[in-house]
Amino acid sequence: MMYRSLTRQQVAETLRTTIATQQGTVVTRTSEVTNATNAGTVAQAALTTATSTDTAARARVTSAQTALTTAQKNLTKAVAKKKPKSTAAALTKARNAVTAATRTLTLRKTEAGQTATSLTAAQLNVRTATGTLATAIANRDAAAAAVVVTQQKLAVLPTAYALATQAKAISRDVVTQSRTGFTTADTTQVYGITVNRNVAYAFKRMLDDARANGVTLSGGGFRTRERQIELRKSNGCPDVWTAPSSSCRVPTAVPGRSLHELGMAIDITQNGKTLSRNTTGFKWLSAHAAAYGFINLPSEPWHWSITGS
Repeated sequence: MMYRSLTRQQVAETLRTTIATQQGTVVTRTSEVTNATNAGTVAQAALTTATSTDTAARARVTSAQTALTTAQKNLTKAVAKKKPKSTAAALTKARNAVTAATRTLTLRKTEAGQTATSLTAAQLNVRTATGTLATAIANRDAAAAAVVVTQQKLAVLPTAYALATQAKAISRDVVTQSRTGFTTADTTQVYGITVNRNVAYAFKRMLDDARANGVTLSGGGFRTRERQIELRKSNGCPDVWTAPSSSCRVPTAVPGRSLHELGMAIDITQNGKTLSRNTTGFKWLSAHAAAYGFINLPSEPWHWSITGS
């Protein structure tokens, strides 16, 4: 939860960047729809022209076929006539008419073939343009939908404060759960300080941000139960196991109760010295540590943990 709190701004910026990119995609896809629409209009106009041209060409073929048929009939009539003087001239004229009609029909059929090919190409272009337009529309709609989804993710992203508040509320549960089955494998190093993996990210961010503000912090985190027992003895606790922390010369928790044993408490130092209330380190932590999930134990300015105990 604290990780989400500290990375909330980064997540929000990533989402905003994604939205900007997606909106750019919508613009591009919308342009593609416009281009595809224009291409479809041009293709449809070409199809209309090709259809008219093909229809006219077919009509010319029919006309040429009719002319050839008429010429052939005239030739047949000329051959059947019995007047020798006029027969030769009539036959020649009729034969020439058939030849000319045949050439015209051949030409018209060639032209009709060409217009038919053009019509087929125009029909294909219209189908292609229609498919391209459908794809462009689908891509634009998908891009627009992606923007909405990302905007919704940004809108429901909890604020860093809300996440930090939730993290604080469950800190004691985290401690309770961590005590069961805790091992040193659950710890890691942050600038030489051993802490629980659950708090490592937040602790590192806190040290980094403090350093960026001119405050260099360090300290001691995890310690074994054996070390806790040694401290109880050296700090003059009346009884290692039962005496309250406050009865020791230096307040020291009963073994098994210290958050140091879980790596969830750190005794902070500044420039190698234990923190006191008048140090810049303590003042910085007092102002900012809660944002990283760390709370001070009032009786010990140097002691910061996820529960304040």
